[in-house]
Amino acid sequence: MNKEQSRTMKPTKPLHYAIGMFGTSIPINMFKTFAAVFYIDRLGFITTKQFSFIVFLYTFIDAIDNPVYGYLSDRTHTKWGRRRPWLLIGSLLLVLCFILFFNPPGFLAPGSMFSYVLIMYMLTGTLDSLINSNYGALFPELFRTEKQRAKTNAMRQVFQLIAMVLSIALTPVITGKIGFFNTSLIYGVIAIFVIWFMTLNSHEDFSAMEKPKPGIFASLKAVTINPKFWIYGATNAAFTAAMALLQAGVPFYVKYYLKGSDMSSTILLGTAIISAIIFIPVWFIIIKKITLMPAWRLAFIIFLAGLVPLYFTGNIIVSTVFVLLPGFGIAGVQTTMDIVAARILDEDSAKYGIQREGIYSSLIGVLNKTYNLFSSLGYLLVFKLYGFESGKVPGAAPDDASRFLTVLFPVALMVVCVIVSRFLKFNEIDKPKVKDKTGGIAQ
Repeated sequence: MNKEQSRTMKPTKPLHYAIGMFGTSIPINMFKTFAAVFYIDRLGFITTKQFSFIVFLYTFIDAIDNPVYGYLSDRTHTKWGRRRPWLLIGSLLLVLCFILFFNPPGFLAPGSMFSYVLIMYMLTGTLDSLINSNYGALFPELFRTEKQRAKTNAMRQVFQLIAMVLSIALTPVITGKIGFFNTSLIYGVIAIFVIWFMTLNSHEDFSAMEKPKPGIFASLKAVTINPKFWIYGATNAAFTAAMALLQAGVPFYVKYYLKGSDMSSTILLGTAIISAIIFIPVWFIIIKKITLMPAWRLAFIIFLAGLVPLYFTGNIIVSTVFVLLPGFGIAGVQTTMDIVAARILDEDSAKYGIQREGIYSSLIGVLNKTYNLFSSLGYLLVFKLYGFESGKVPGAAPDDASRFLTVLFPVALMVVCVIVSRFLKFNEIDKPKVKDKTGGIAQ
């Protein structure tokens, strides 16, 4: 066995890959959750209408950059592999832009601030796409069996949720103590360390670089004519939009509706995220009982049902109790979502005999990022319907505006999500599971 073959066959430990989710999640969670409240409410530098335009424009840029990143990644040929160079260099650039986003230059004129936010939002967002296209592409490549994927994905989602505790739930308190810039600096350093650790300990299949390279147009055609790609993408986008608005809306919801403090935001967000971590093992039992796809659909329904009571609760204690149900739903979606995507990619690979994890991962990312259109619409409606412009001009009914952004609009999105998810089916997966001789689950 030569050196190249040894490198090709060396397995990656699930923990080493899964922890990467912690690193990739920390900066982008803070970025997506607190970008609006930082520039609209805290600084008052831009309005909800302007932020809506930024998010709207970014959606189309992201639709272009994702397939390009995936295509380049699949065709990369280096002694370090296909994905590693992109992850190592891209993480440094991502963190740099992330830190600069939360450190607007003091010398800029008020009229120039919108341009600064626009440019830095685009750069941070597109570099996050670069990182996640490559990180996501590694998952089906490194782990081939259903058992490996289930184990690794569960660990990965736990790390993601732990990152959410830090970068979402605890961030209001941390920024209240040390400011947004120092917080982004600390999160950025952590992200680079973890992403580099994951990258250097993930052992790619070097033989994949010698296989036929997927063409960009042929790949785009193969993916876009696959109805499962569209159904999965639309479902994922609707859920992601609902989640993003819920996360970003909680600081507004707590401040204007519950009349609470930054600590109240931390309690509410932390309860939802920590409950999701606790409930992940429960979903393994549910998947064994009802199989993957029904469990996937059930998770959406539970998340939807859990959002509704938040519209009527009037204090932080009651809201915290009711947020446990959305947390349960989040755990279910996090446990099943990536495994469903891997199934779609497996079918494509079996049909065409080409490995294009990067392109598939990036194109799924394109559809997923269309959630920005929904988020953009949400902020625009808050501006149009309630006159909420910024922290300086909150309009006549900021409490109703915050509930619309945090609860009503996400509920509408989840109705779409639940309906569309019914149309994605894998016949061989929806059949009852049978134990195989090794103790695994045969589909």
